[in-house]
Amino acid sequence: MTPLEFTAVVFGASLGAGLLGSLLGLGGGVVVIPVLTLLLGVDIRLAIAASAIAVVATSSAGATEHLRSRLANIRLATFLELGAAAGSLTGAFLSGVFAARWLYVLFGVVLAFSGVNLLRKSRSAPPTSAPGVAVILDELSGVCLDDEGREFSYPVRRPTLGLGLIYIAGLFGGMLGVGAGVLKVPALDVAMRVPWRASTATSTLMIGVTAAASAGVFLARGYVAPIVAAPVAIGVVFGAQAGSRLSRFLPSWATRALFLGVVAWMSVQMIRKGLA
Repeated sequence: MTPLEFTAVVFGASLGAGLLGSLLGLGGGVVVIPVLTLLLGVDIRLAIAASAIAVVATSSAGATEHLRSRLANIRLATFLELGAAAGSLTGAFLSGVFAARWLYVLFGVVLAFSGVNLLRKSRSAPPTSAPGVAVILDELSGVCLDDEGREFSYPVRRPTLGLGLIYIAGLFGGMLGVGAGVLKVPALDVAMRVPWRASTATSTLMIGVTAAASAGVFLARGYVAPIVAAPVAIGVVFGAQAGSRLSRFLPSWATRALFLGVVAWMSVQMIRKGLA
C-alpha cells in the first residue's frame, strides 16, 4: 500500500470513527485503534498516540453542537473532569509499563466491562443522599430531550461514586489513548442516572480534556507519527460534526443498541489480537 493509499484509508475510517464517536459519546478512539492495528498493521503505541490526538479533535468538533442543543451538562462535566484529568495523566505514564499485547487484551476487557454494565443497568431507585451531597446534586442537575423532542429536567445521583468511576475511566483512557467514553457513558448513565442522550453529549464534551492531558505525554515520547495522526485527526473532525447533529434525531434505544454492538465487536477483536 502506497503512502497516499494508506492516508486515504485512514481518513475514510476516521470519518466513520468520528461519526460514531460523537454520536455515542465514545470519542472515536474505540473505532480508530482497532482499524489502525487490526486492518492496517500500525503499531498499537502509534495508534494509541494518534487516537489521543484525534479524541481532542472529536470533542472540539462534536461538543459545539451538543452545547448548542443544551444536551451537554457543563457543570457536571467540569466537576467530573477533576477525576478524569488526574486519571488520564496517571494512565499515560503507566502506558509505557505494559507490553503491547497486554494493551490489546486490556482494551478488550475494558470494552467488555462497559457493555456488561449497560446490559445489567439497574432500574431501582437510587439511595437517598445526605443533606450536604444534596446541595451538590442540585447544582449538577441538567436538562435533556426525550425521543419526542420534549425537554425535561433530570437530577444527578451519587456524585462521589461518579467521580471515582470517572477517575478510573480517565486512567484507562490515558493508557489506551481513547477518550474513555466506553466507561464514562456507563458511569453517567448507570451510576449517576443521567439520561442516555445527556450522558453521550456530556461524555463528548469531557473526552477532549481527558485526552489532552495524556496527548502531551505521548508526544514527548515520540509516539505521534504525522502520517497516522494527521488523517485521523482531520477525519474525526468532519465525522464528529455529522454525528453530533444526527444524535438529536435518533431515538435513545437505537443509539444504545448501536453502542452495545460496537463495543461487543471491538472487545472480541482486540482480545483475540492480544492473545494470538
